[in-house]
Amino acid sequence: MRWFWVDRFTEYVAGDRAVAHKGVTLSDEFIHDHWGGYPVMPNSLIAEGMAQTSGLLVSELYKFQELVVLAKFTKLEFDGLVLPGQTLKYTAQIGATKDIGAQATVTAHVGDHQQAHAEIFFARMHADSAGREEMPEKLFDADDLCHWLHVTGVFRVGVHQDGSRMHPSEYGLPEYTG
Repeated sequence: MRWFWVDRFTEYVAGDRAVAHKGVTLSDEFIHDHWGGYPVMPNSLIAEGMAQTSGLLVSELYKFQELVVLAKFTKLEFDGLVLPGQTLKYTAQIGATKDIGAQATVTAHVGDHQQAHAEIFFARMHADSAGREEMPEKLFDADDLCHWLHVTGVFRVGVHQDGSRMHPSEYGLPEYTG
């Protein structure tokens, strides 16, 4: 993944819910190009942060071994602007899961104010799906994925629903040494 719209996870319960944060700063390049002279975080990037937070939960349902892609936002609402110096808190919850994919509900808050709310459906791409032969098996190299999960704190705070700690080896990922 080239752009990360999540800085760290402070809660991660495998197959259930996650809480992630994104600090917005004046040093973020996108801030200056969105509305000239009025730096705000674009709503499209807030939506992407919501998708990354919930998409990671959905991908983990399949042990990070299958291609899972954002299929659609079934609901997406924004309320207000996010300014430099503020921190977005993304809270994602897995909803309905089916053989074809899973739904997640995500909110974005700045302090006590709900800035955005979304319902997102992620499709699970099966090997026998039409056009699948043209798609990569995975979106991430295992080392890159493991690095991102460690940097954002997923394995530091991540637990299974029974409270036991998550470990990279459970998902066929290498231990992070960086």
